[in-house]
Amino acid sequence: MALLLGCIADDYTGASDLANTLTRNGLRTVQTIGIPDASLPLPDVDAVVVSLKIRSVVASEAIAAALAAEAWIRQRGARHVLYKICSTFDSTDAGNIGPVTEALVAAAGSDIALVTPAFPETGRTVYRGHLFVNGQPLDESPLKDHPLNPMHDADLVRVLQRQSKGGVGLVDLETIADGEAAIAARLAALAAEGNTAAIADAVFERDLVLLGSVAARFSVSTGASGLGLGLARALRPADRASATADALAPVGGYAAVIAGSCSRATLEQIDRAERSMPVLRLDPEALIDGETEIAKAIAFADAHVADGPLVIAASAPPDAVAALQARHGREASGHAIERATSAIAAALVERGVRRLVVAGGETSGAAVDRLGIPAFLIGPEIAPGVPVLQTVGDAHGGLIMALKSGNFGGKDFFEQALAAMR
Repeated sequence: MALLLGCIADDYTGASDLANTLTRNGLRTVQTIGIPDASLPLPDVDAVVVSLKIRSVVASEAIAAALAAEAWIRQRGARHVLYKICSTFDSTDAGNIGPVTEALVAAAGSDIALVTPAFPETGRTVYRGHLFVNGQPLDESPLKDHPLNPMHDADLVRVLQRQSKGGVGLVDLETIADGEAAIAARLAALAAEGNTAAIADAVFERDLVLLGSVAARFSVSTGASGLGLGLARALRPADRASATADALAPVGGYAAVIAGSCSRATLEQIDRAERSMPVLRLDPEALIDGETEIAKAIAFADAHVADGPLVIAASAPPDAVAALQARHGREASGHAIERATSAIAAALVERGVRRLVVAGGETSGAAVDRLGIPAFLIGPEIAPGVPVLQTVGDAHGGLIMALKSGNFGGKDFFEQALAAMR
């Protein structure tokens, strides 16, 4: 069966968020980790989300990886490819949203891509091309201080233009309110003017439904999970409203949480978890300097994991992160902490952890790669944007996981996730 939709996600937690949204809105979906090996048996699905780690790599590397995924997706019959990005548009003036979008447009022989990170369900809206987070302009919100890609400009037309060779236009809210024909006409006019991308406003879910219907007529689009919602509504079989798996196979074993995100939401979740389970707060400086802190985490797990869930956190407040980056460099410090947390994740699984929550996009990507997980089936939703995931084809006898973007979930998210995994 040909795929109805193929998606390329720029990180693993974003891929889970999108796969969850597609499933909730009627498309049977599997999330793969990288381009699947030919020997991996994939279930009969409507959509595939290929998870990559290309948000913060150099643009040429991101383009090459995205084009390889696009070729694999097209070979399986998908007429539309969604490039899934973060709903806070995390990127720098060097990319990677603009360069990857333009490469995918060129590969598909298309003229233009509709682009929007809007997802009102999670507080992300776009108006007059400006991104708002829970009503605050992005550059004034707590999310402006991403440790790898800080965002200090809410004008997405301006942000994307700095990354792009072609022009970037705007499909404003008034045009969207006029319906699908008006949106399609606006995109055609922008393409005729030489624009390769168009930022689209979206304030309400109904805007995303309209945008998804129009985007599905083109070969490529770029957006957060909100655009995935619109595409799923446009492409799903008429008799299907949801495709969520009601039950996943039980796995037993121990349970644990690893946190690497430094977002305010994750820091609050760690504070809350201390009320109900053992929490070890690692020193990020020590994680960079040597193996002693990793050994400390493993010893902590050996002492506590058999008694119930535990949390191991390499998270730190923004000022501490900034000081760490000043001493070691942004990229070097980030990669060192990812290597350390992934080593801890592998040690936990070796000790019998079969239910694992990972907080932070980069942390999740490093952990999943270290564990060698090729794909996930999508289970019930824990919190908006975060589903329960069951591994497919891994060497550990089956794991149940949750991969959480740093800023997702309420204060009790870890407790909710662990309860859902039972």
